[in-house]
Amino acid sequence: MPHIDPPQLDTFISPTRLAELIRSAREEDLGPDGLDVTSELFVPTDLQGKASVVVRQSGKLAGAAILHQVTQAYNENIRVDIKTQDGSGVAPGQVVAVLTGPMSSILAAERVALNLMTHLSGVATLTSHYVEQVAGTRARVYDTRKTLPGLRGLQKYAVACGGGATHRMGLYDAVLLKDNHLAQVSSTGLADAVADAVKRSRAAHPQIKFVMVEVDTLEQLQAVLPTGIDLVLLDNMTTDQLKQAVNMRDADAPSVELEASGGVTLETIGEIAKTGVDRISVGALTHSAPALDLGLDITS
Repeated sequence: MPHIDPPQLDTFISPTRLAELIRSAREEDLGPDGLDVTSELFVPTDLQGKASVVVRQSGKLAGAAILHQVTQAYNENIRVDIKTQDGSGVAPGQVVAVLTGPMSSILAAERVALNLMTHLSGVATLTSHYVEQVAGTRARVYDTRKTLPGLRGLQKYAVACGGGATHRMGLYDAVLLKDNHLAQVSSTGLADAVADAVKRSRAAHPQIKFVMVEVDTLEQLQAVLPTGIDLVLLDNMTTDQLKQAVNMRDADAPSVELEASGGVTLETIGEIAKTGVDRISVGALTHSAPALDLGLDITS
């Protein structure tokens, strides 16, 4: 897999939010009294050692960037030496990081660190497979808001590590008018309703990333193209419909970007990309990514 430069972590999650997440995960594992009873009984408190995070399965790495914060939550004396950057392709046997310090603390941190890294690397790996399928087309692969509560920032970071792009972080940074928002709008009133929404959105929230509307027919697309909208989401359209949509856009509103969405799979995304759409959103990147197998091996 080609190397992708790692994205800036704090673009996706603030240091404060990351610290809260790690603290919550640590407390969930160690309980209210902060106990690892196994290590307490069998590992001397003064034992120093070294352990390596090792790849068991080929894929794309994500999560190395948070290893330092994770280990610091257990013991400030654990040193982390990152050997492989996030965004890199990895292969079985590859060492991505080395941890050195109090062995009992390394063992206590092991599961939380691996849980996060295996999940995020799984997201990055799945994303990279989707990205590979659209190579040579104008389309980019985008994530969605179908993320695990509390993990959105990290999951979207992992998507970026896999070569994908961020759709919107949440309800706060972009406007997306979906069918439920427009349920009370008649077909004849759609254009006026969307034009008014565009105007009011930009006046009230000039900082938003974009104003987007969802359509599921070509007739709806025709109605919204002249409204000043930034993006149109083409929901569950066939490839023939997507091609027609691109032709309509090119003729009537070439500055509007088109996004295909709905049931996109690795088997279908290539043909969807060939229709000429600009963006393809895939919920599976975050809600259905299998973990990438990583392990912690004690080396001394």
